[in-house]
Amino acid sequence: MMAQYLGLKADHPDTLLFYRMGDFYELFYDDAEKAARLLDITLTQRGQSAGQPVIMCGVPFHSVDTYLARLIKLGESVAICEQVGEVGASKGPVERKVVRVVTPGTLTDAELLNDKSDSLLLTVHAGMRNFCGLAWLSVTGDELRLAECPADALDAWITRIGPSEVLYSAEVTPAFEQRLKAMRNGASSFTLSVRPAWQFDGGLGERKLCEQMGSNSLAAWNAESLSNAHAAAAALLGYAEHTQGRALSHVQRLSVERDGDLIELPPATRRNLELVQTLRGEDSPTLFSLLDTCMTGMGSRLLKRWLLAPRRERTDAQARLDAIDALQATPTGGVSAPWRTLRERLKNTSDVERIAARIALRQVRPRELVALRMALAKAEQLAPALPASAPLLASIAARLAPPAGCVEALVAAISPEPAALVRDGGVIASGHDAELDELRAISENCDDFLLKLETSERERTGISNLRVQFNRVHGFYIEVTQSALDKVPDNYRRRQTLKNAERFITPELKAFEDKALSAQDRALAREKWLYEQLLDTLQPFVAELNRLAGGLATLDALCALAERSHTLHWRAPGFVAHPCIEIDKGRHPVVEARLAEKSSGAFIANDTRMGPQQRMQIITGPNMGGKSTYMRQVAIIVLLASIGSHVPADACRLGPIDAIHTRIGAADDLANAQSTFMLEMTEAAQILHSASAHSLVLMDEIGRGTSTFDGLALAAGIAAQLHDRTRAFTLFATHYFELTEFPATHHGAVNMHVSATEAGRDIVFLHEMQPGPASKSYGIQVARLAGMPAAVVNHARQALEALEAQQTQTRAQVDLFAPPPAAEAPMVSAVESALTALDPDAMSPREALEALYTLKKLQTREQG
Repeated sequence: MMAQYLGLKADHPDTLLFYRMGDFYELFYDDAEKAARLLDITLTQRGQSAGQPVIMCGVPFHSVDTYLARLIKLGESVAICEQVGEVGASKGPVERKVVRVVTPGTLTDAELLNDKSDSLLLTVHAGMRNFCGLAWLSVTGDELRLAECPADALDAWITRIGPSEVLYSAEVTPAFEQRLKAMRNGASSFTLSVRPAWQFDGGLGERKLCEQMGSNSLAAWNAESLSNAHAAAAALLGYAEHTQGRALSHVQRLSVERDGDLIELPPATRRNLELVQTLRGEDSPTLFSLLDTCMTGMGSRLLKRWLLAPRRERTDAQARLDAIDALQATPTGGVSAPWRTLRERLKNTSDVERIAARIALRQVRPRELVALRMALAKAEQLAPALPASAPLLASIAARLAPPAGCVEALVAAISPEPAALVRDGGVIASGHDAELDELRAISENCDDFLLKLETSERERTGISNLRVQFNRVHGFYIEVTQSALDKVPDNYRRRQTLKNAERFITPELKAFEDKALSAQDRALAREKWLYEQLLDTLQPFVAELNRLAGGLATLDALCALAERSHTLHWRAPGFVAHPCIEIDKGRHPVVEARLAEKSSGAFIANDTRMGPQQRMQIITGPNMGGKSTYMRQVAIIVLLASIGSHVPADACRLGPIDAIHTRIGAADDLANAQSTFMLEMTEAAQILHSASAHSLVLMDEIGRGTSTFDGLALAAGIAAQLHDRTRAFTLFATHYFELTEFPATHHGAVNMHVSATEAGRDIVFLHEMQPGPASKSYGIQVARLAGMPAAVVNHARQALEALEAQQTQTRAQVDLFAPPPAAEAPMVSAVESALTALDPDAMSPREALEALYTLKKLQTREQG
């Protein structure tokens, strides 16, 4: 047995091997020590192998999912080794093999997956010409995605994708490997897995993709020239097939994501806007937790994908807005709006997408098939209730028709209330198979036979308390108490002796036992075979089931957005071709919801007016006055409109948007040796290099981490760059009152402030945006509200009065916004920086052509 184990372990050296022995999964040696430590289970020793004690531990097979979940959460992978041979069929141990490998990125079990999040497997290939190839999928989904990106943009891509596991080649450079590890240890959370370099083969990947899509080329997906992504796909598909023990036949859709398709949401933006996690790392309250009232896990996952990957092109967003309008329209006759009826019917609908994947992988459980049958019945009821006025809803209705013959196959084959697992029996419906029904009848007639035998034996022997019974250990038996042993007939054969009774067997009872027990075993084997036959029957339906699942998910997400719009009093935005952000009475949805929960009063709505002639707002006002809330709400409204949702405002008009950048808050990045100020400057520099005239930029209190004059000078320079060269829509909050002079010489900027008023020595925040600069900072009043000791507050007040008097006497008139002297080097653009870095003499013709395209792309981005 240990020889068998060691042979299997050699094929999975870096994976915990769960080796099935009876009712337990056992682990041995190093695996046992590691699992005992991680799972807090008992470590034992049993016998010896090769002269050494066998160290082992184990977990019960019936509760293995609990242990797997804990290990996966810790980033571990587990190879599941099952008995596949028949007991006694050959000499030596029963044949075993690894049937699947469970890793953080290849989860398929419902118990291990989060209903509201995809578990994504991503492969990164460090390709030629400083480009990376990316390929990723969810094993429980039907779509594989490809992309190629510059190496310096890899962090942003990985953060946006949000994988659970990342694969990379064993032959990457140490610097590249360290970069991935730094990301894993930073804000992102994923497991890293190394694969052999030969698996990253572009030609192999292209062939695999063609086979997967059933096509002779990838031209239909515009993916034929992505050699780096093909290499990543080769390793991705090979690894996924290795972990599942079979090909992913259900993955039948391919998409390519390119720079410029999506609105850029850098990691800082996702963090600062608290899209899916709060700044403290919690799942609520966030924008997604507020939006997600979906009735199904499919709808929740799709809604999250919309939120994190908004498209620049407005076709999809407008189609969703039209669908929401149709769902909210009240039909003639006073009947409730369609979204109400549809949500009620969607309630308790099973996860068709994941069930379809498990059918394809032959891992589906009987009760999931019953849930699928019920979901298909619900889908038929949904289609007639969909309004036909919106094209998107009409296309959804066409996708909700159950595959012909699928429901019938499920109804005929599966019992209405099956056992949880096939091995427990009672899964196949009565009447589906005559042989199974006959075998079941033998087992089910046991009780009648035993009662008749007990009655006849009592009459024949005269033993009134004789009993005929059965247990799993000793089978069938006749039990006679000690006081009646003298009446036992000669044909009784002793089977077991108890303290006060003897148990016997007769030839007749033995014959029935052999027949009954054999029938049970044969019935269970027949059920397993019939179940496998059913899975064969269902395979052709997988593609249609995925199509139906996509329709259910889209409908659920749209109905959730319609419900949110109705409940929270949101309005539909409008899209225009010219650059603008115009918002009437905008509100921050999460803050407004929190105020409503706490009964803390109404949220103060504010207008926003930005367009070709007004691209920057210099925002001043007291801390706690609402500057950050106002800035974030503008960004959130822009994002919600871009995904096709109604927005928390009375009205909204939005021009083209290509990115939302934020520089908000102060924090150290000690792991990467970056101070608060260094991190602030790094993020600001990234924004200045990336933003364009179609970007929305939020700058909150830039320049705080250094001396007053340094910070003021940097804030002025950054504001000038954003205004003069980038020309992005910019909300620039600051406590440097000197910056309120900026609009006097920069006509695309205006001063705004959040209002506050004083009542004696107290301050009242009005949270209302008003034109013009703030009159003062109110910092001392805020410190007093925070509980600062009175002596400190009084000292600070006196010091402030002295400083203000001194500044009035000695203030020098410095023009912060004048262009630098001619002798000074001008600010270097991204194009100029890239051009300076080129060495023409060391470049091949192909590299020179690639560089030319890169320069052209940078110039286009800078010009907007």
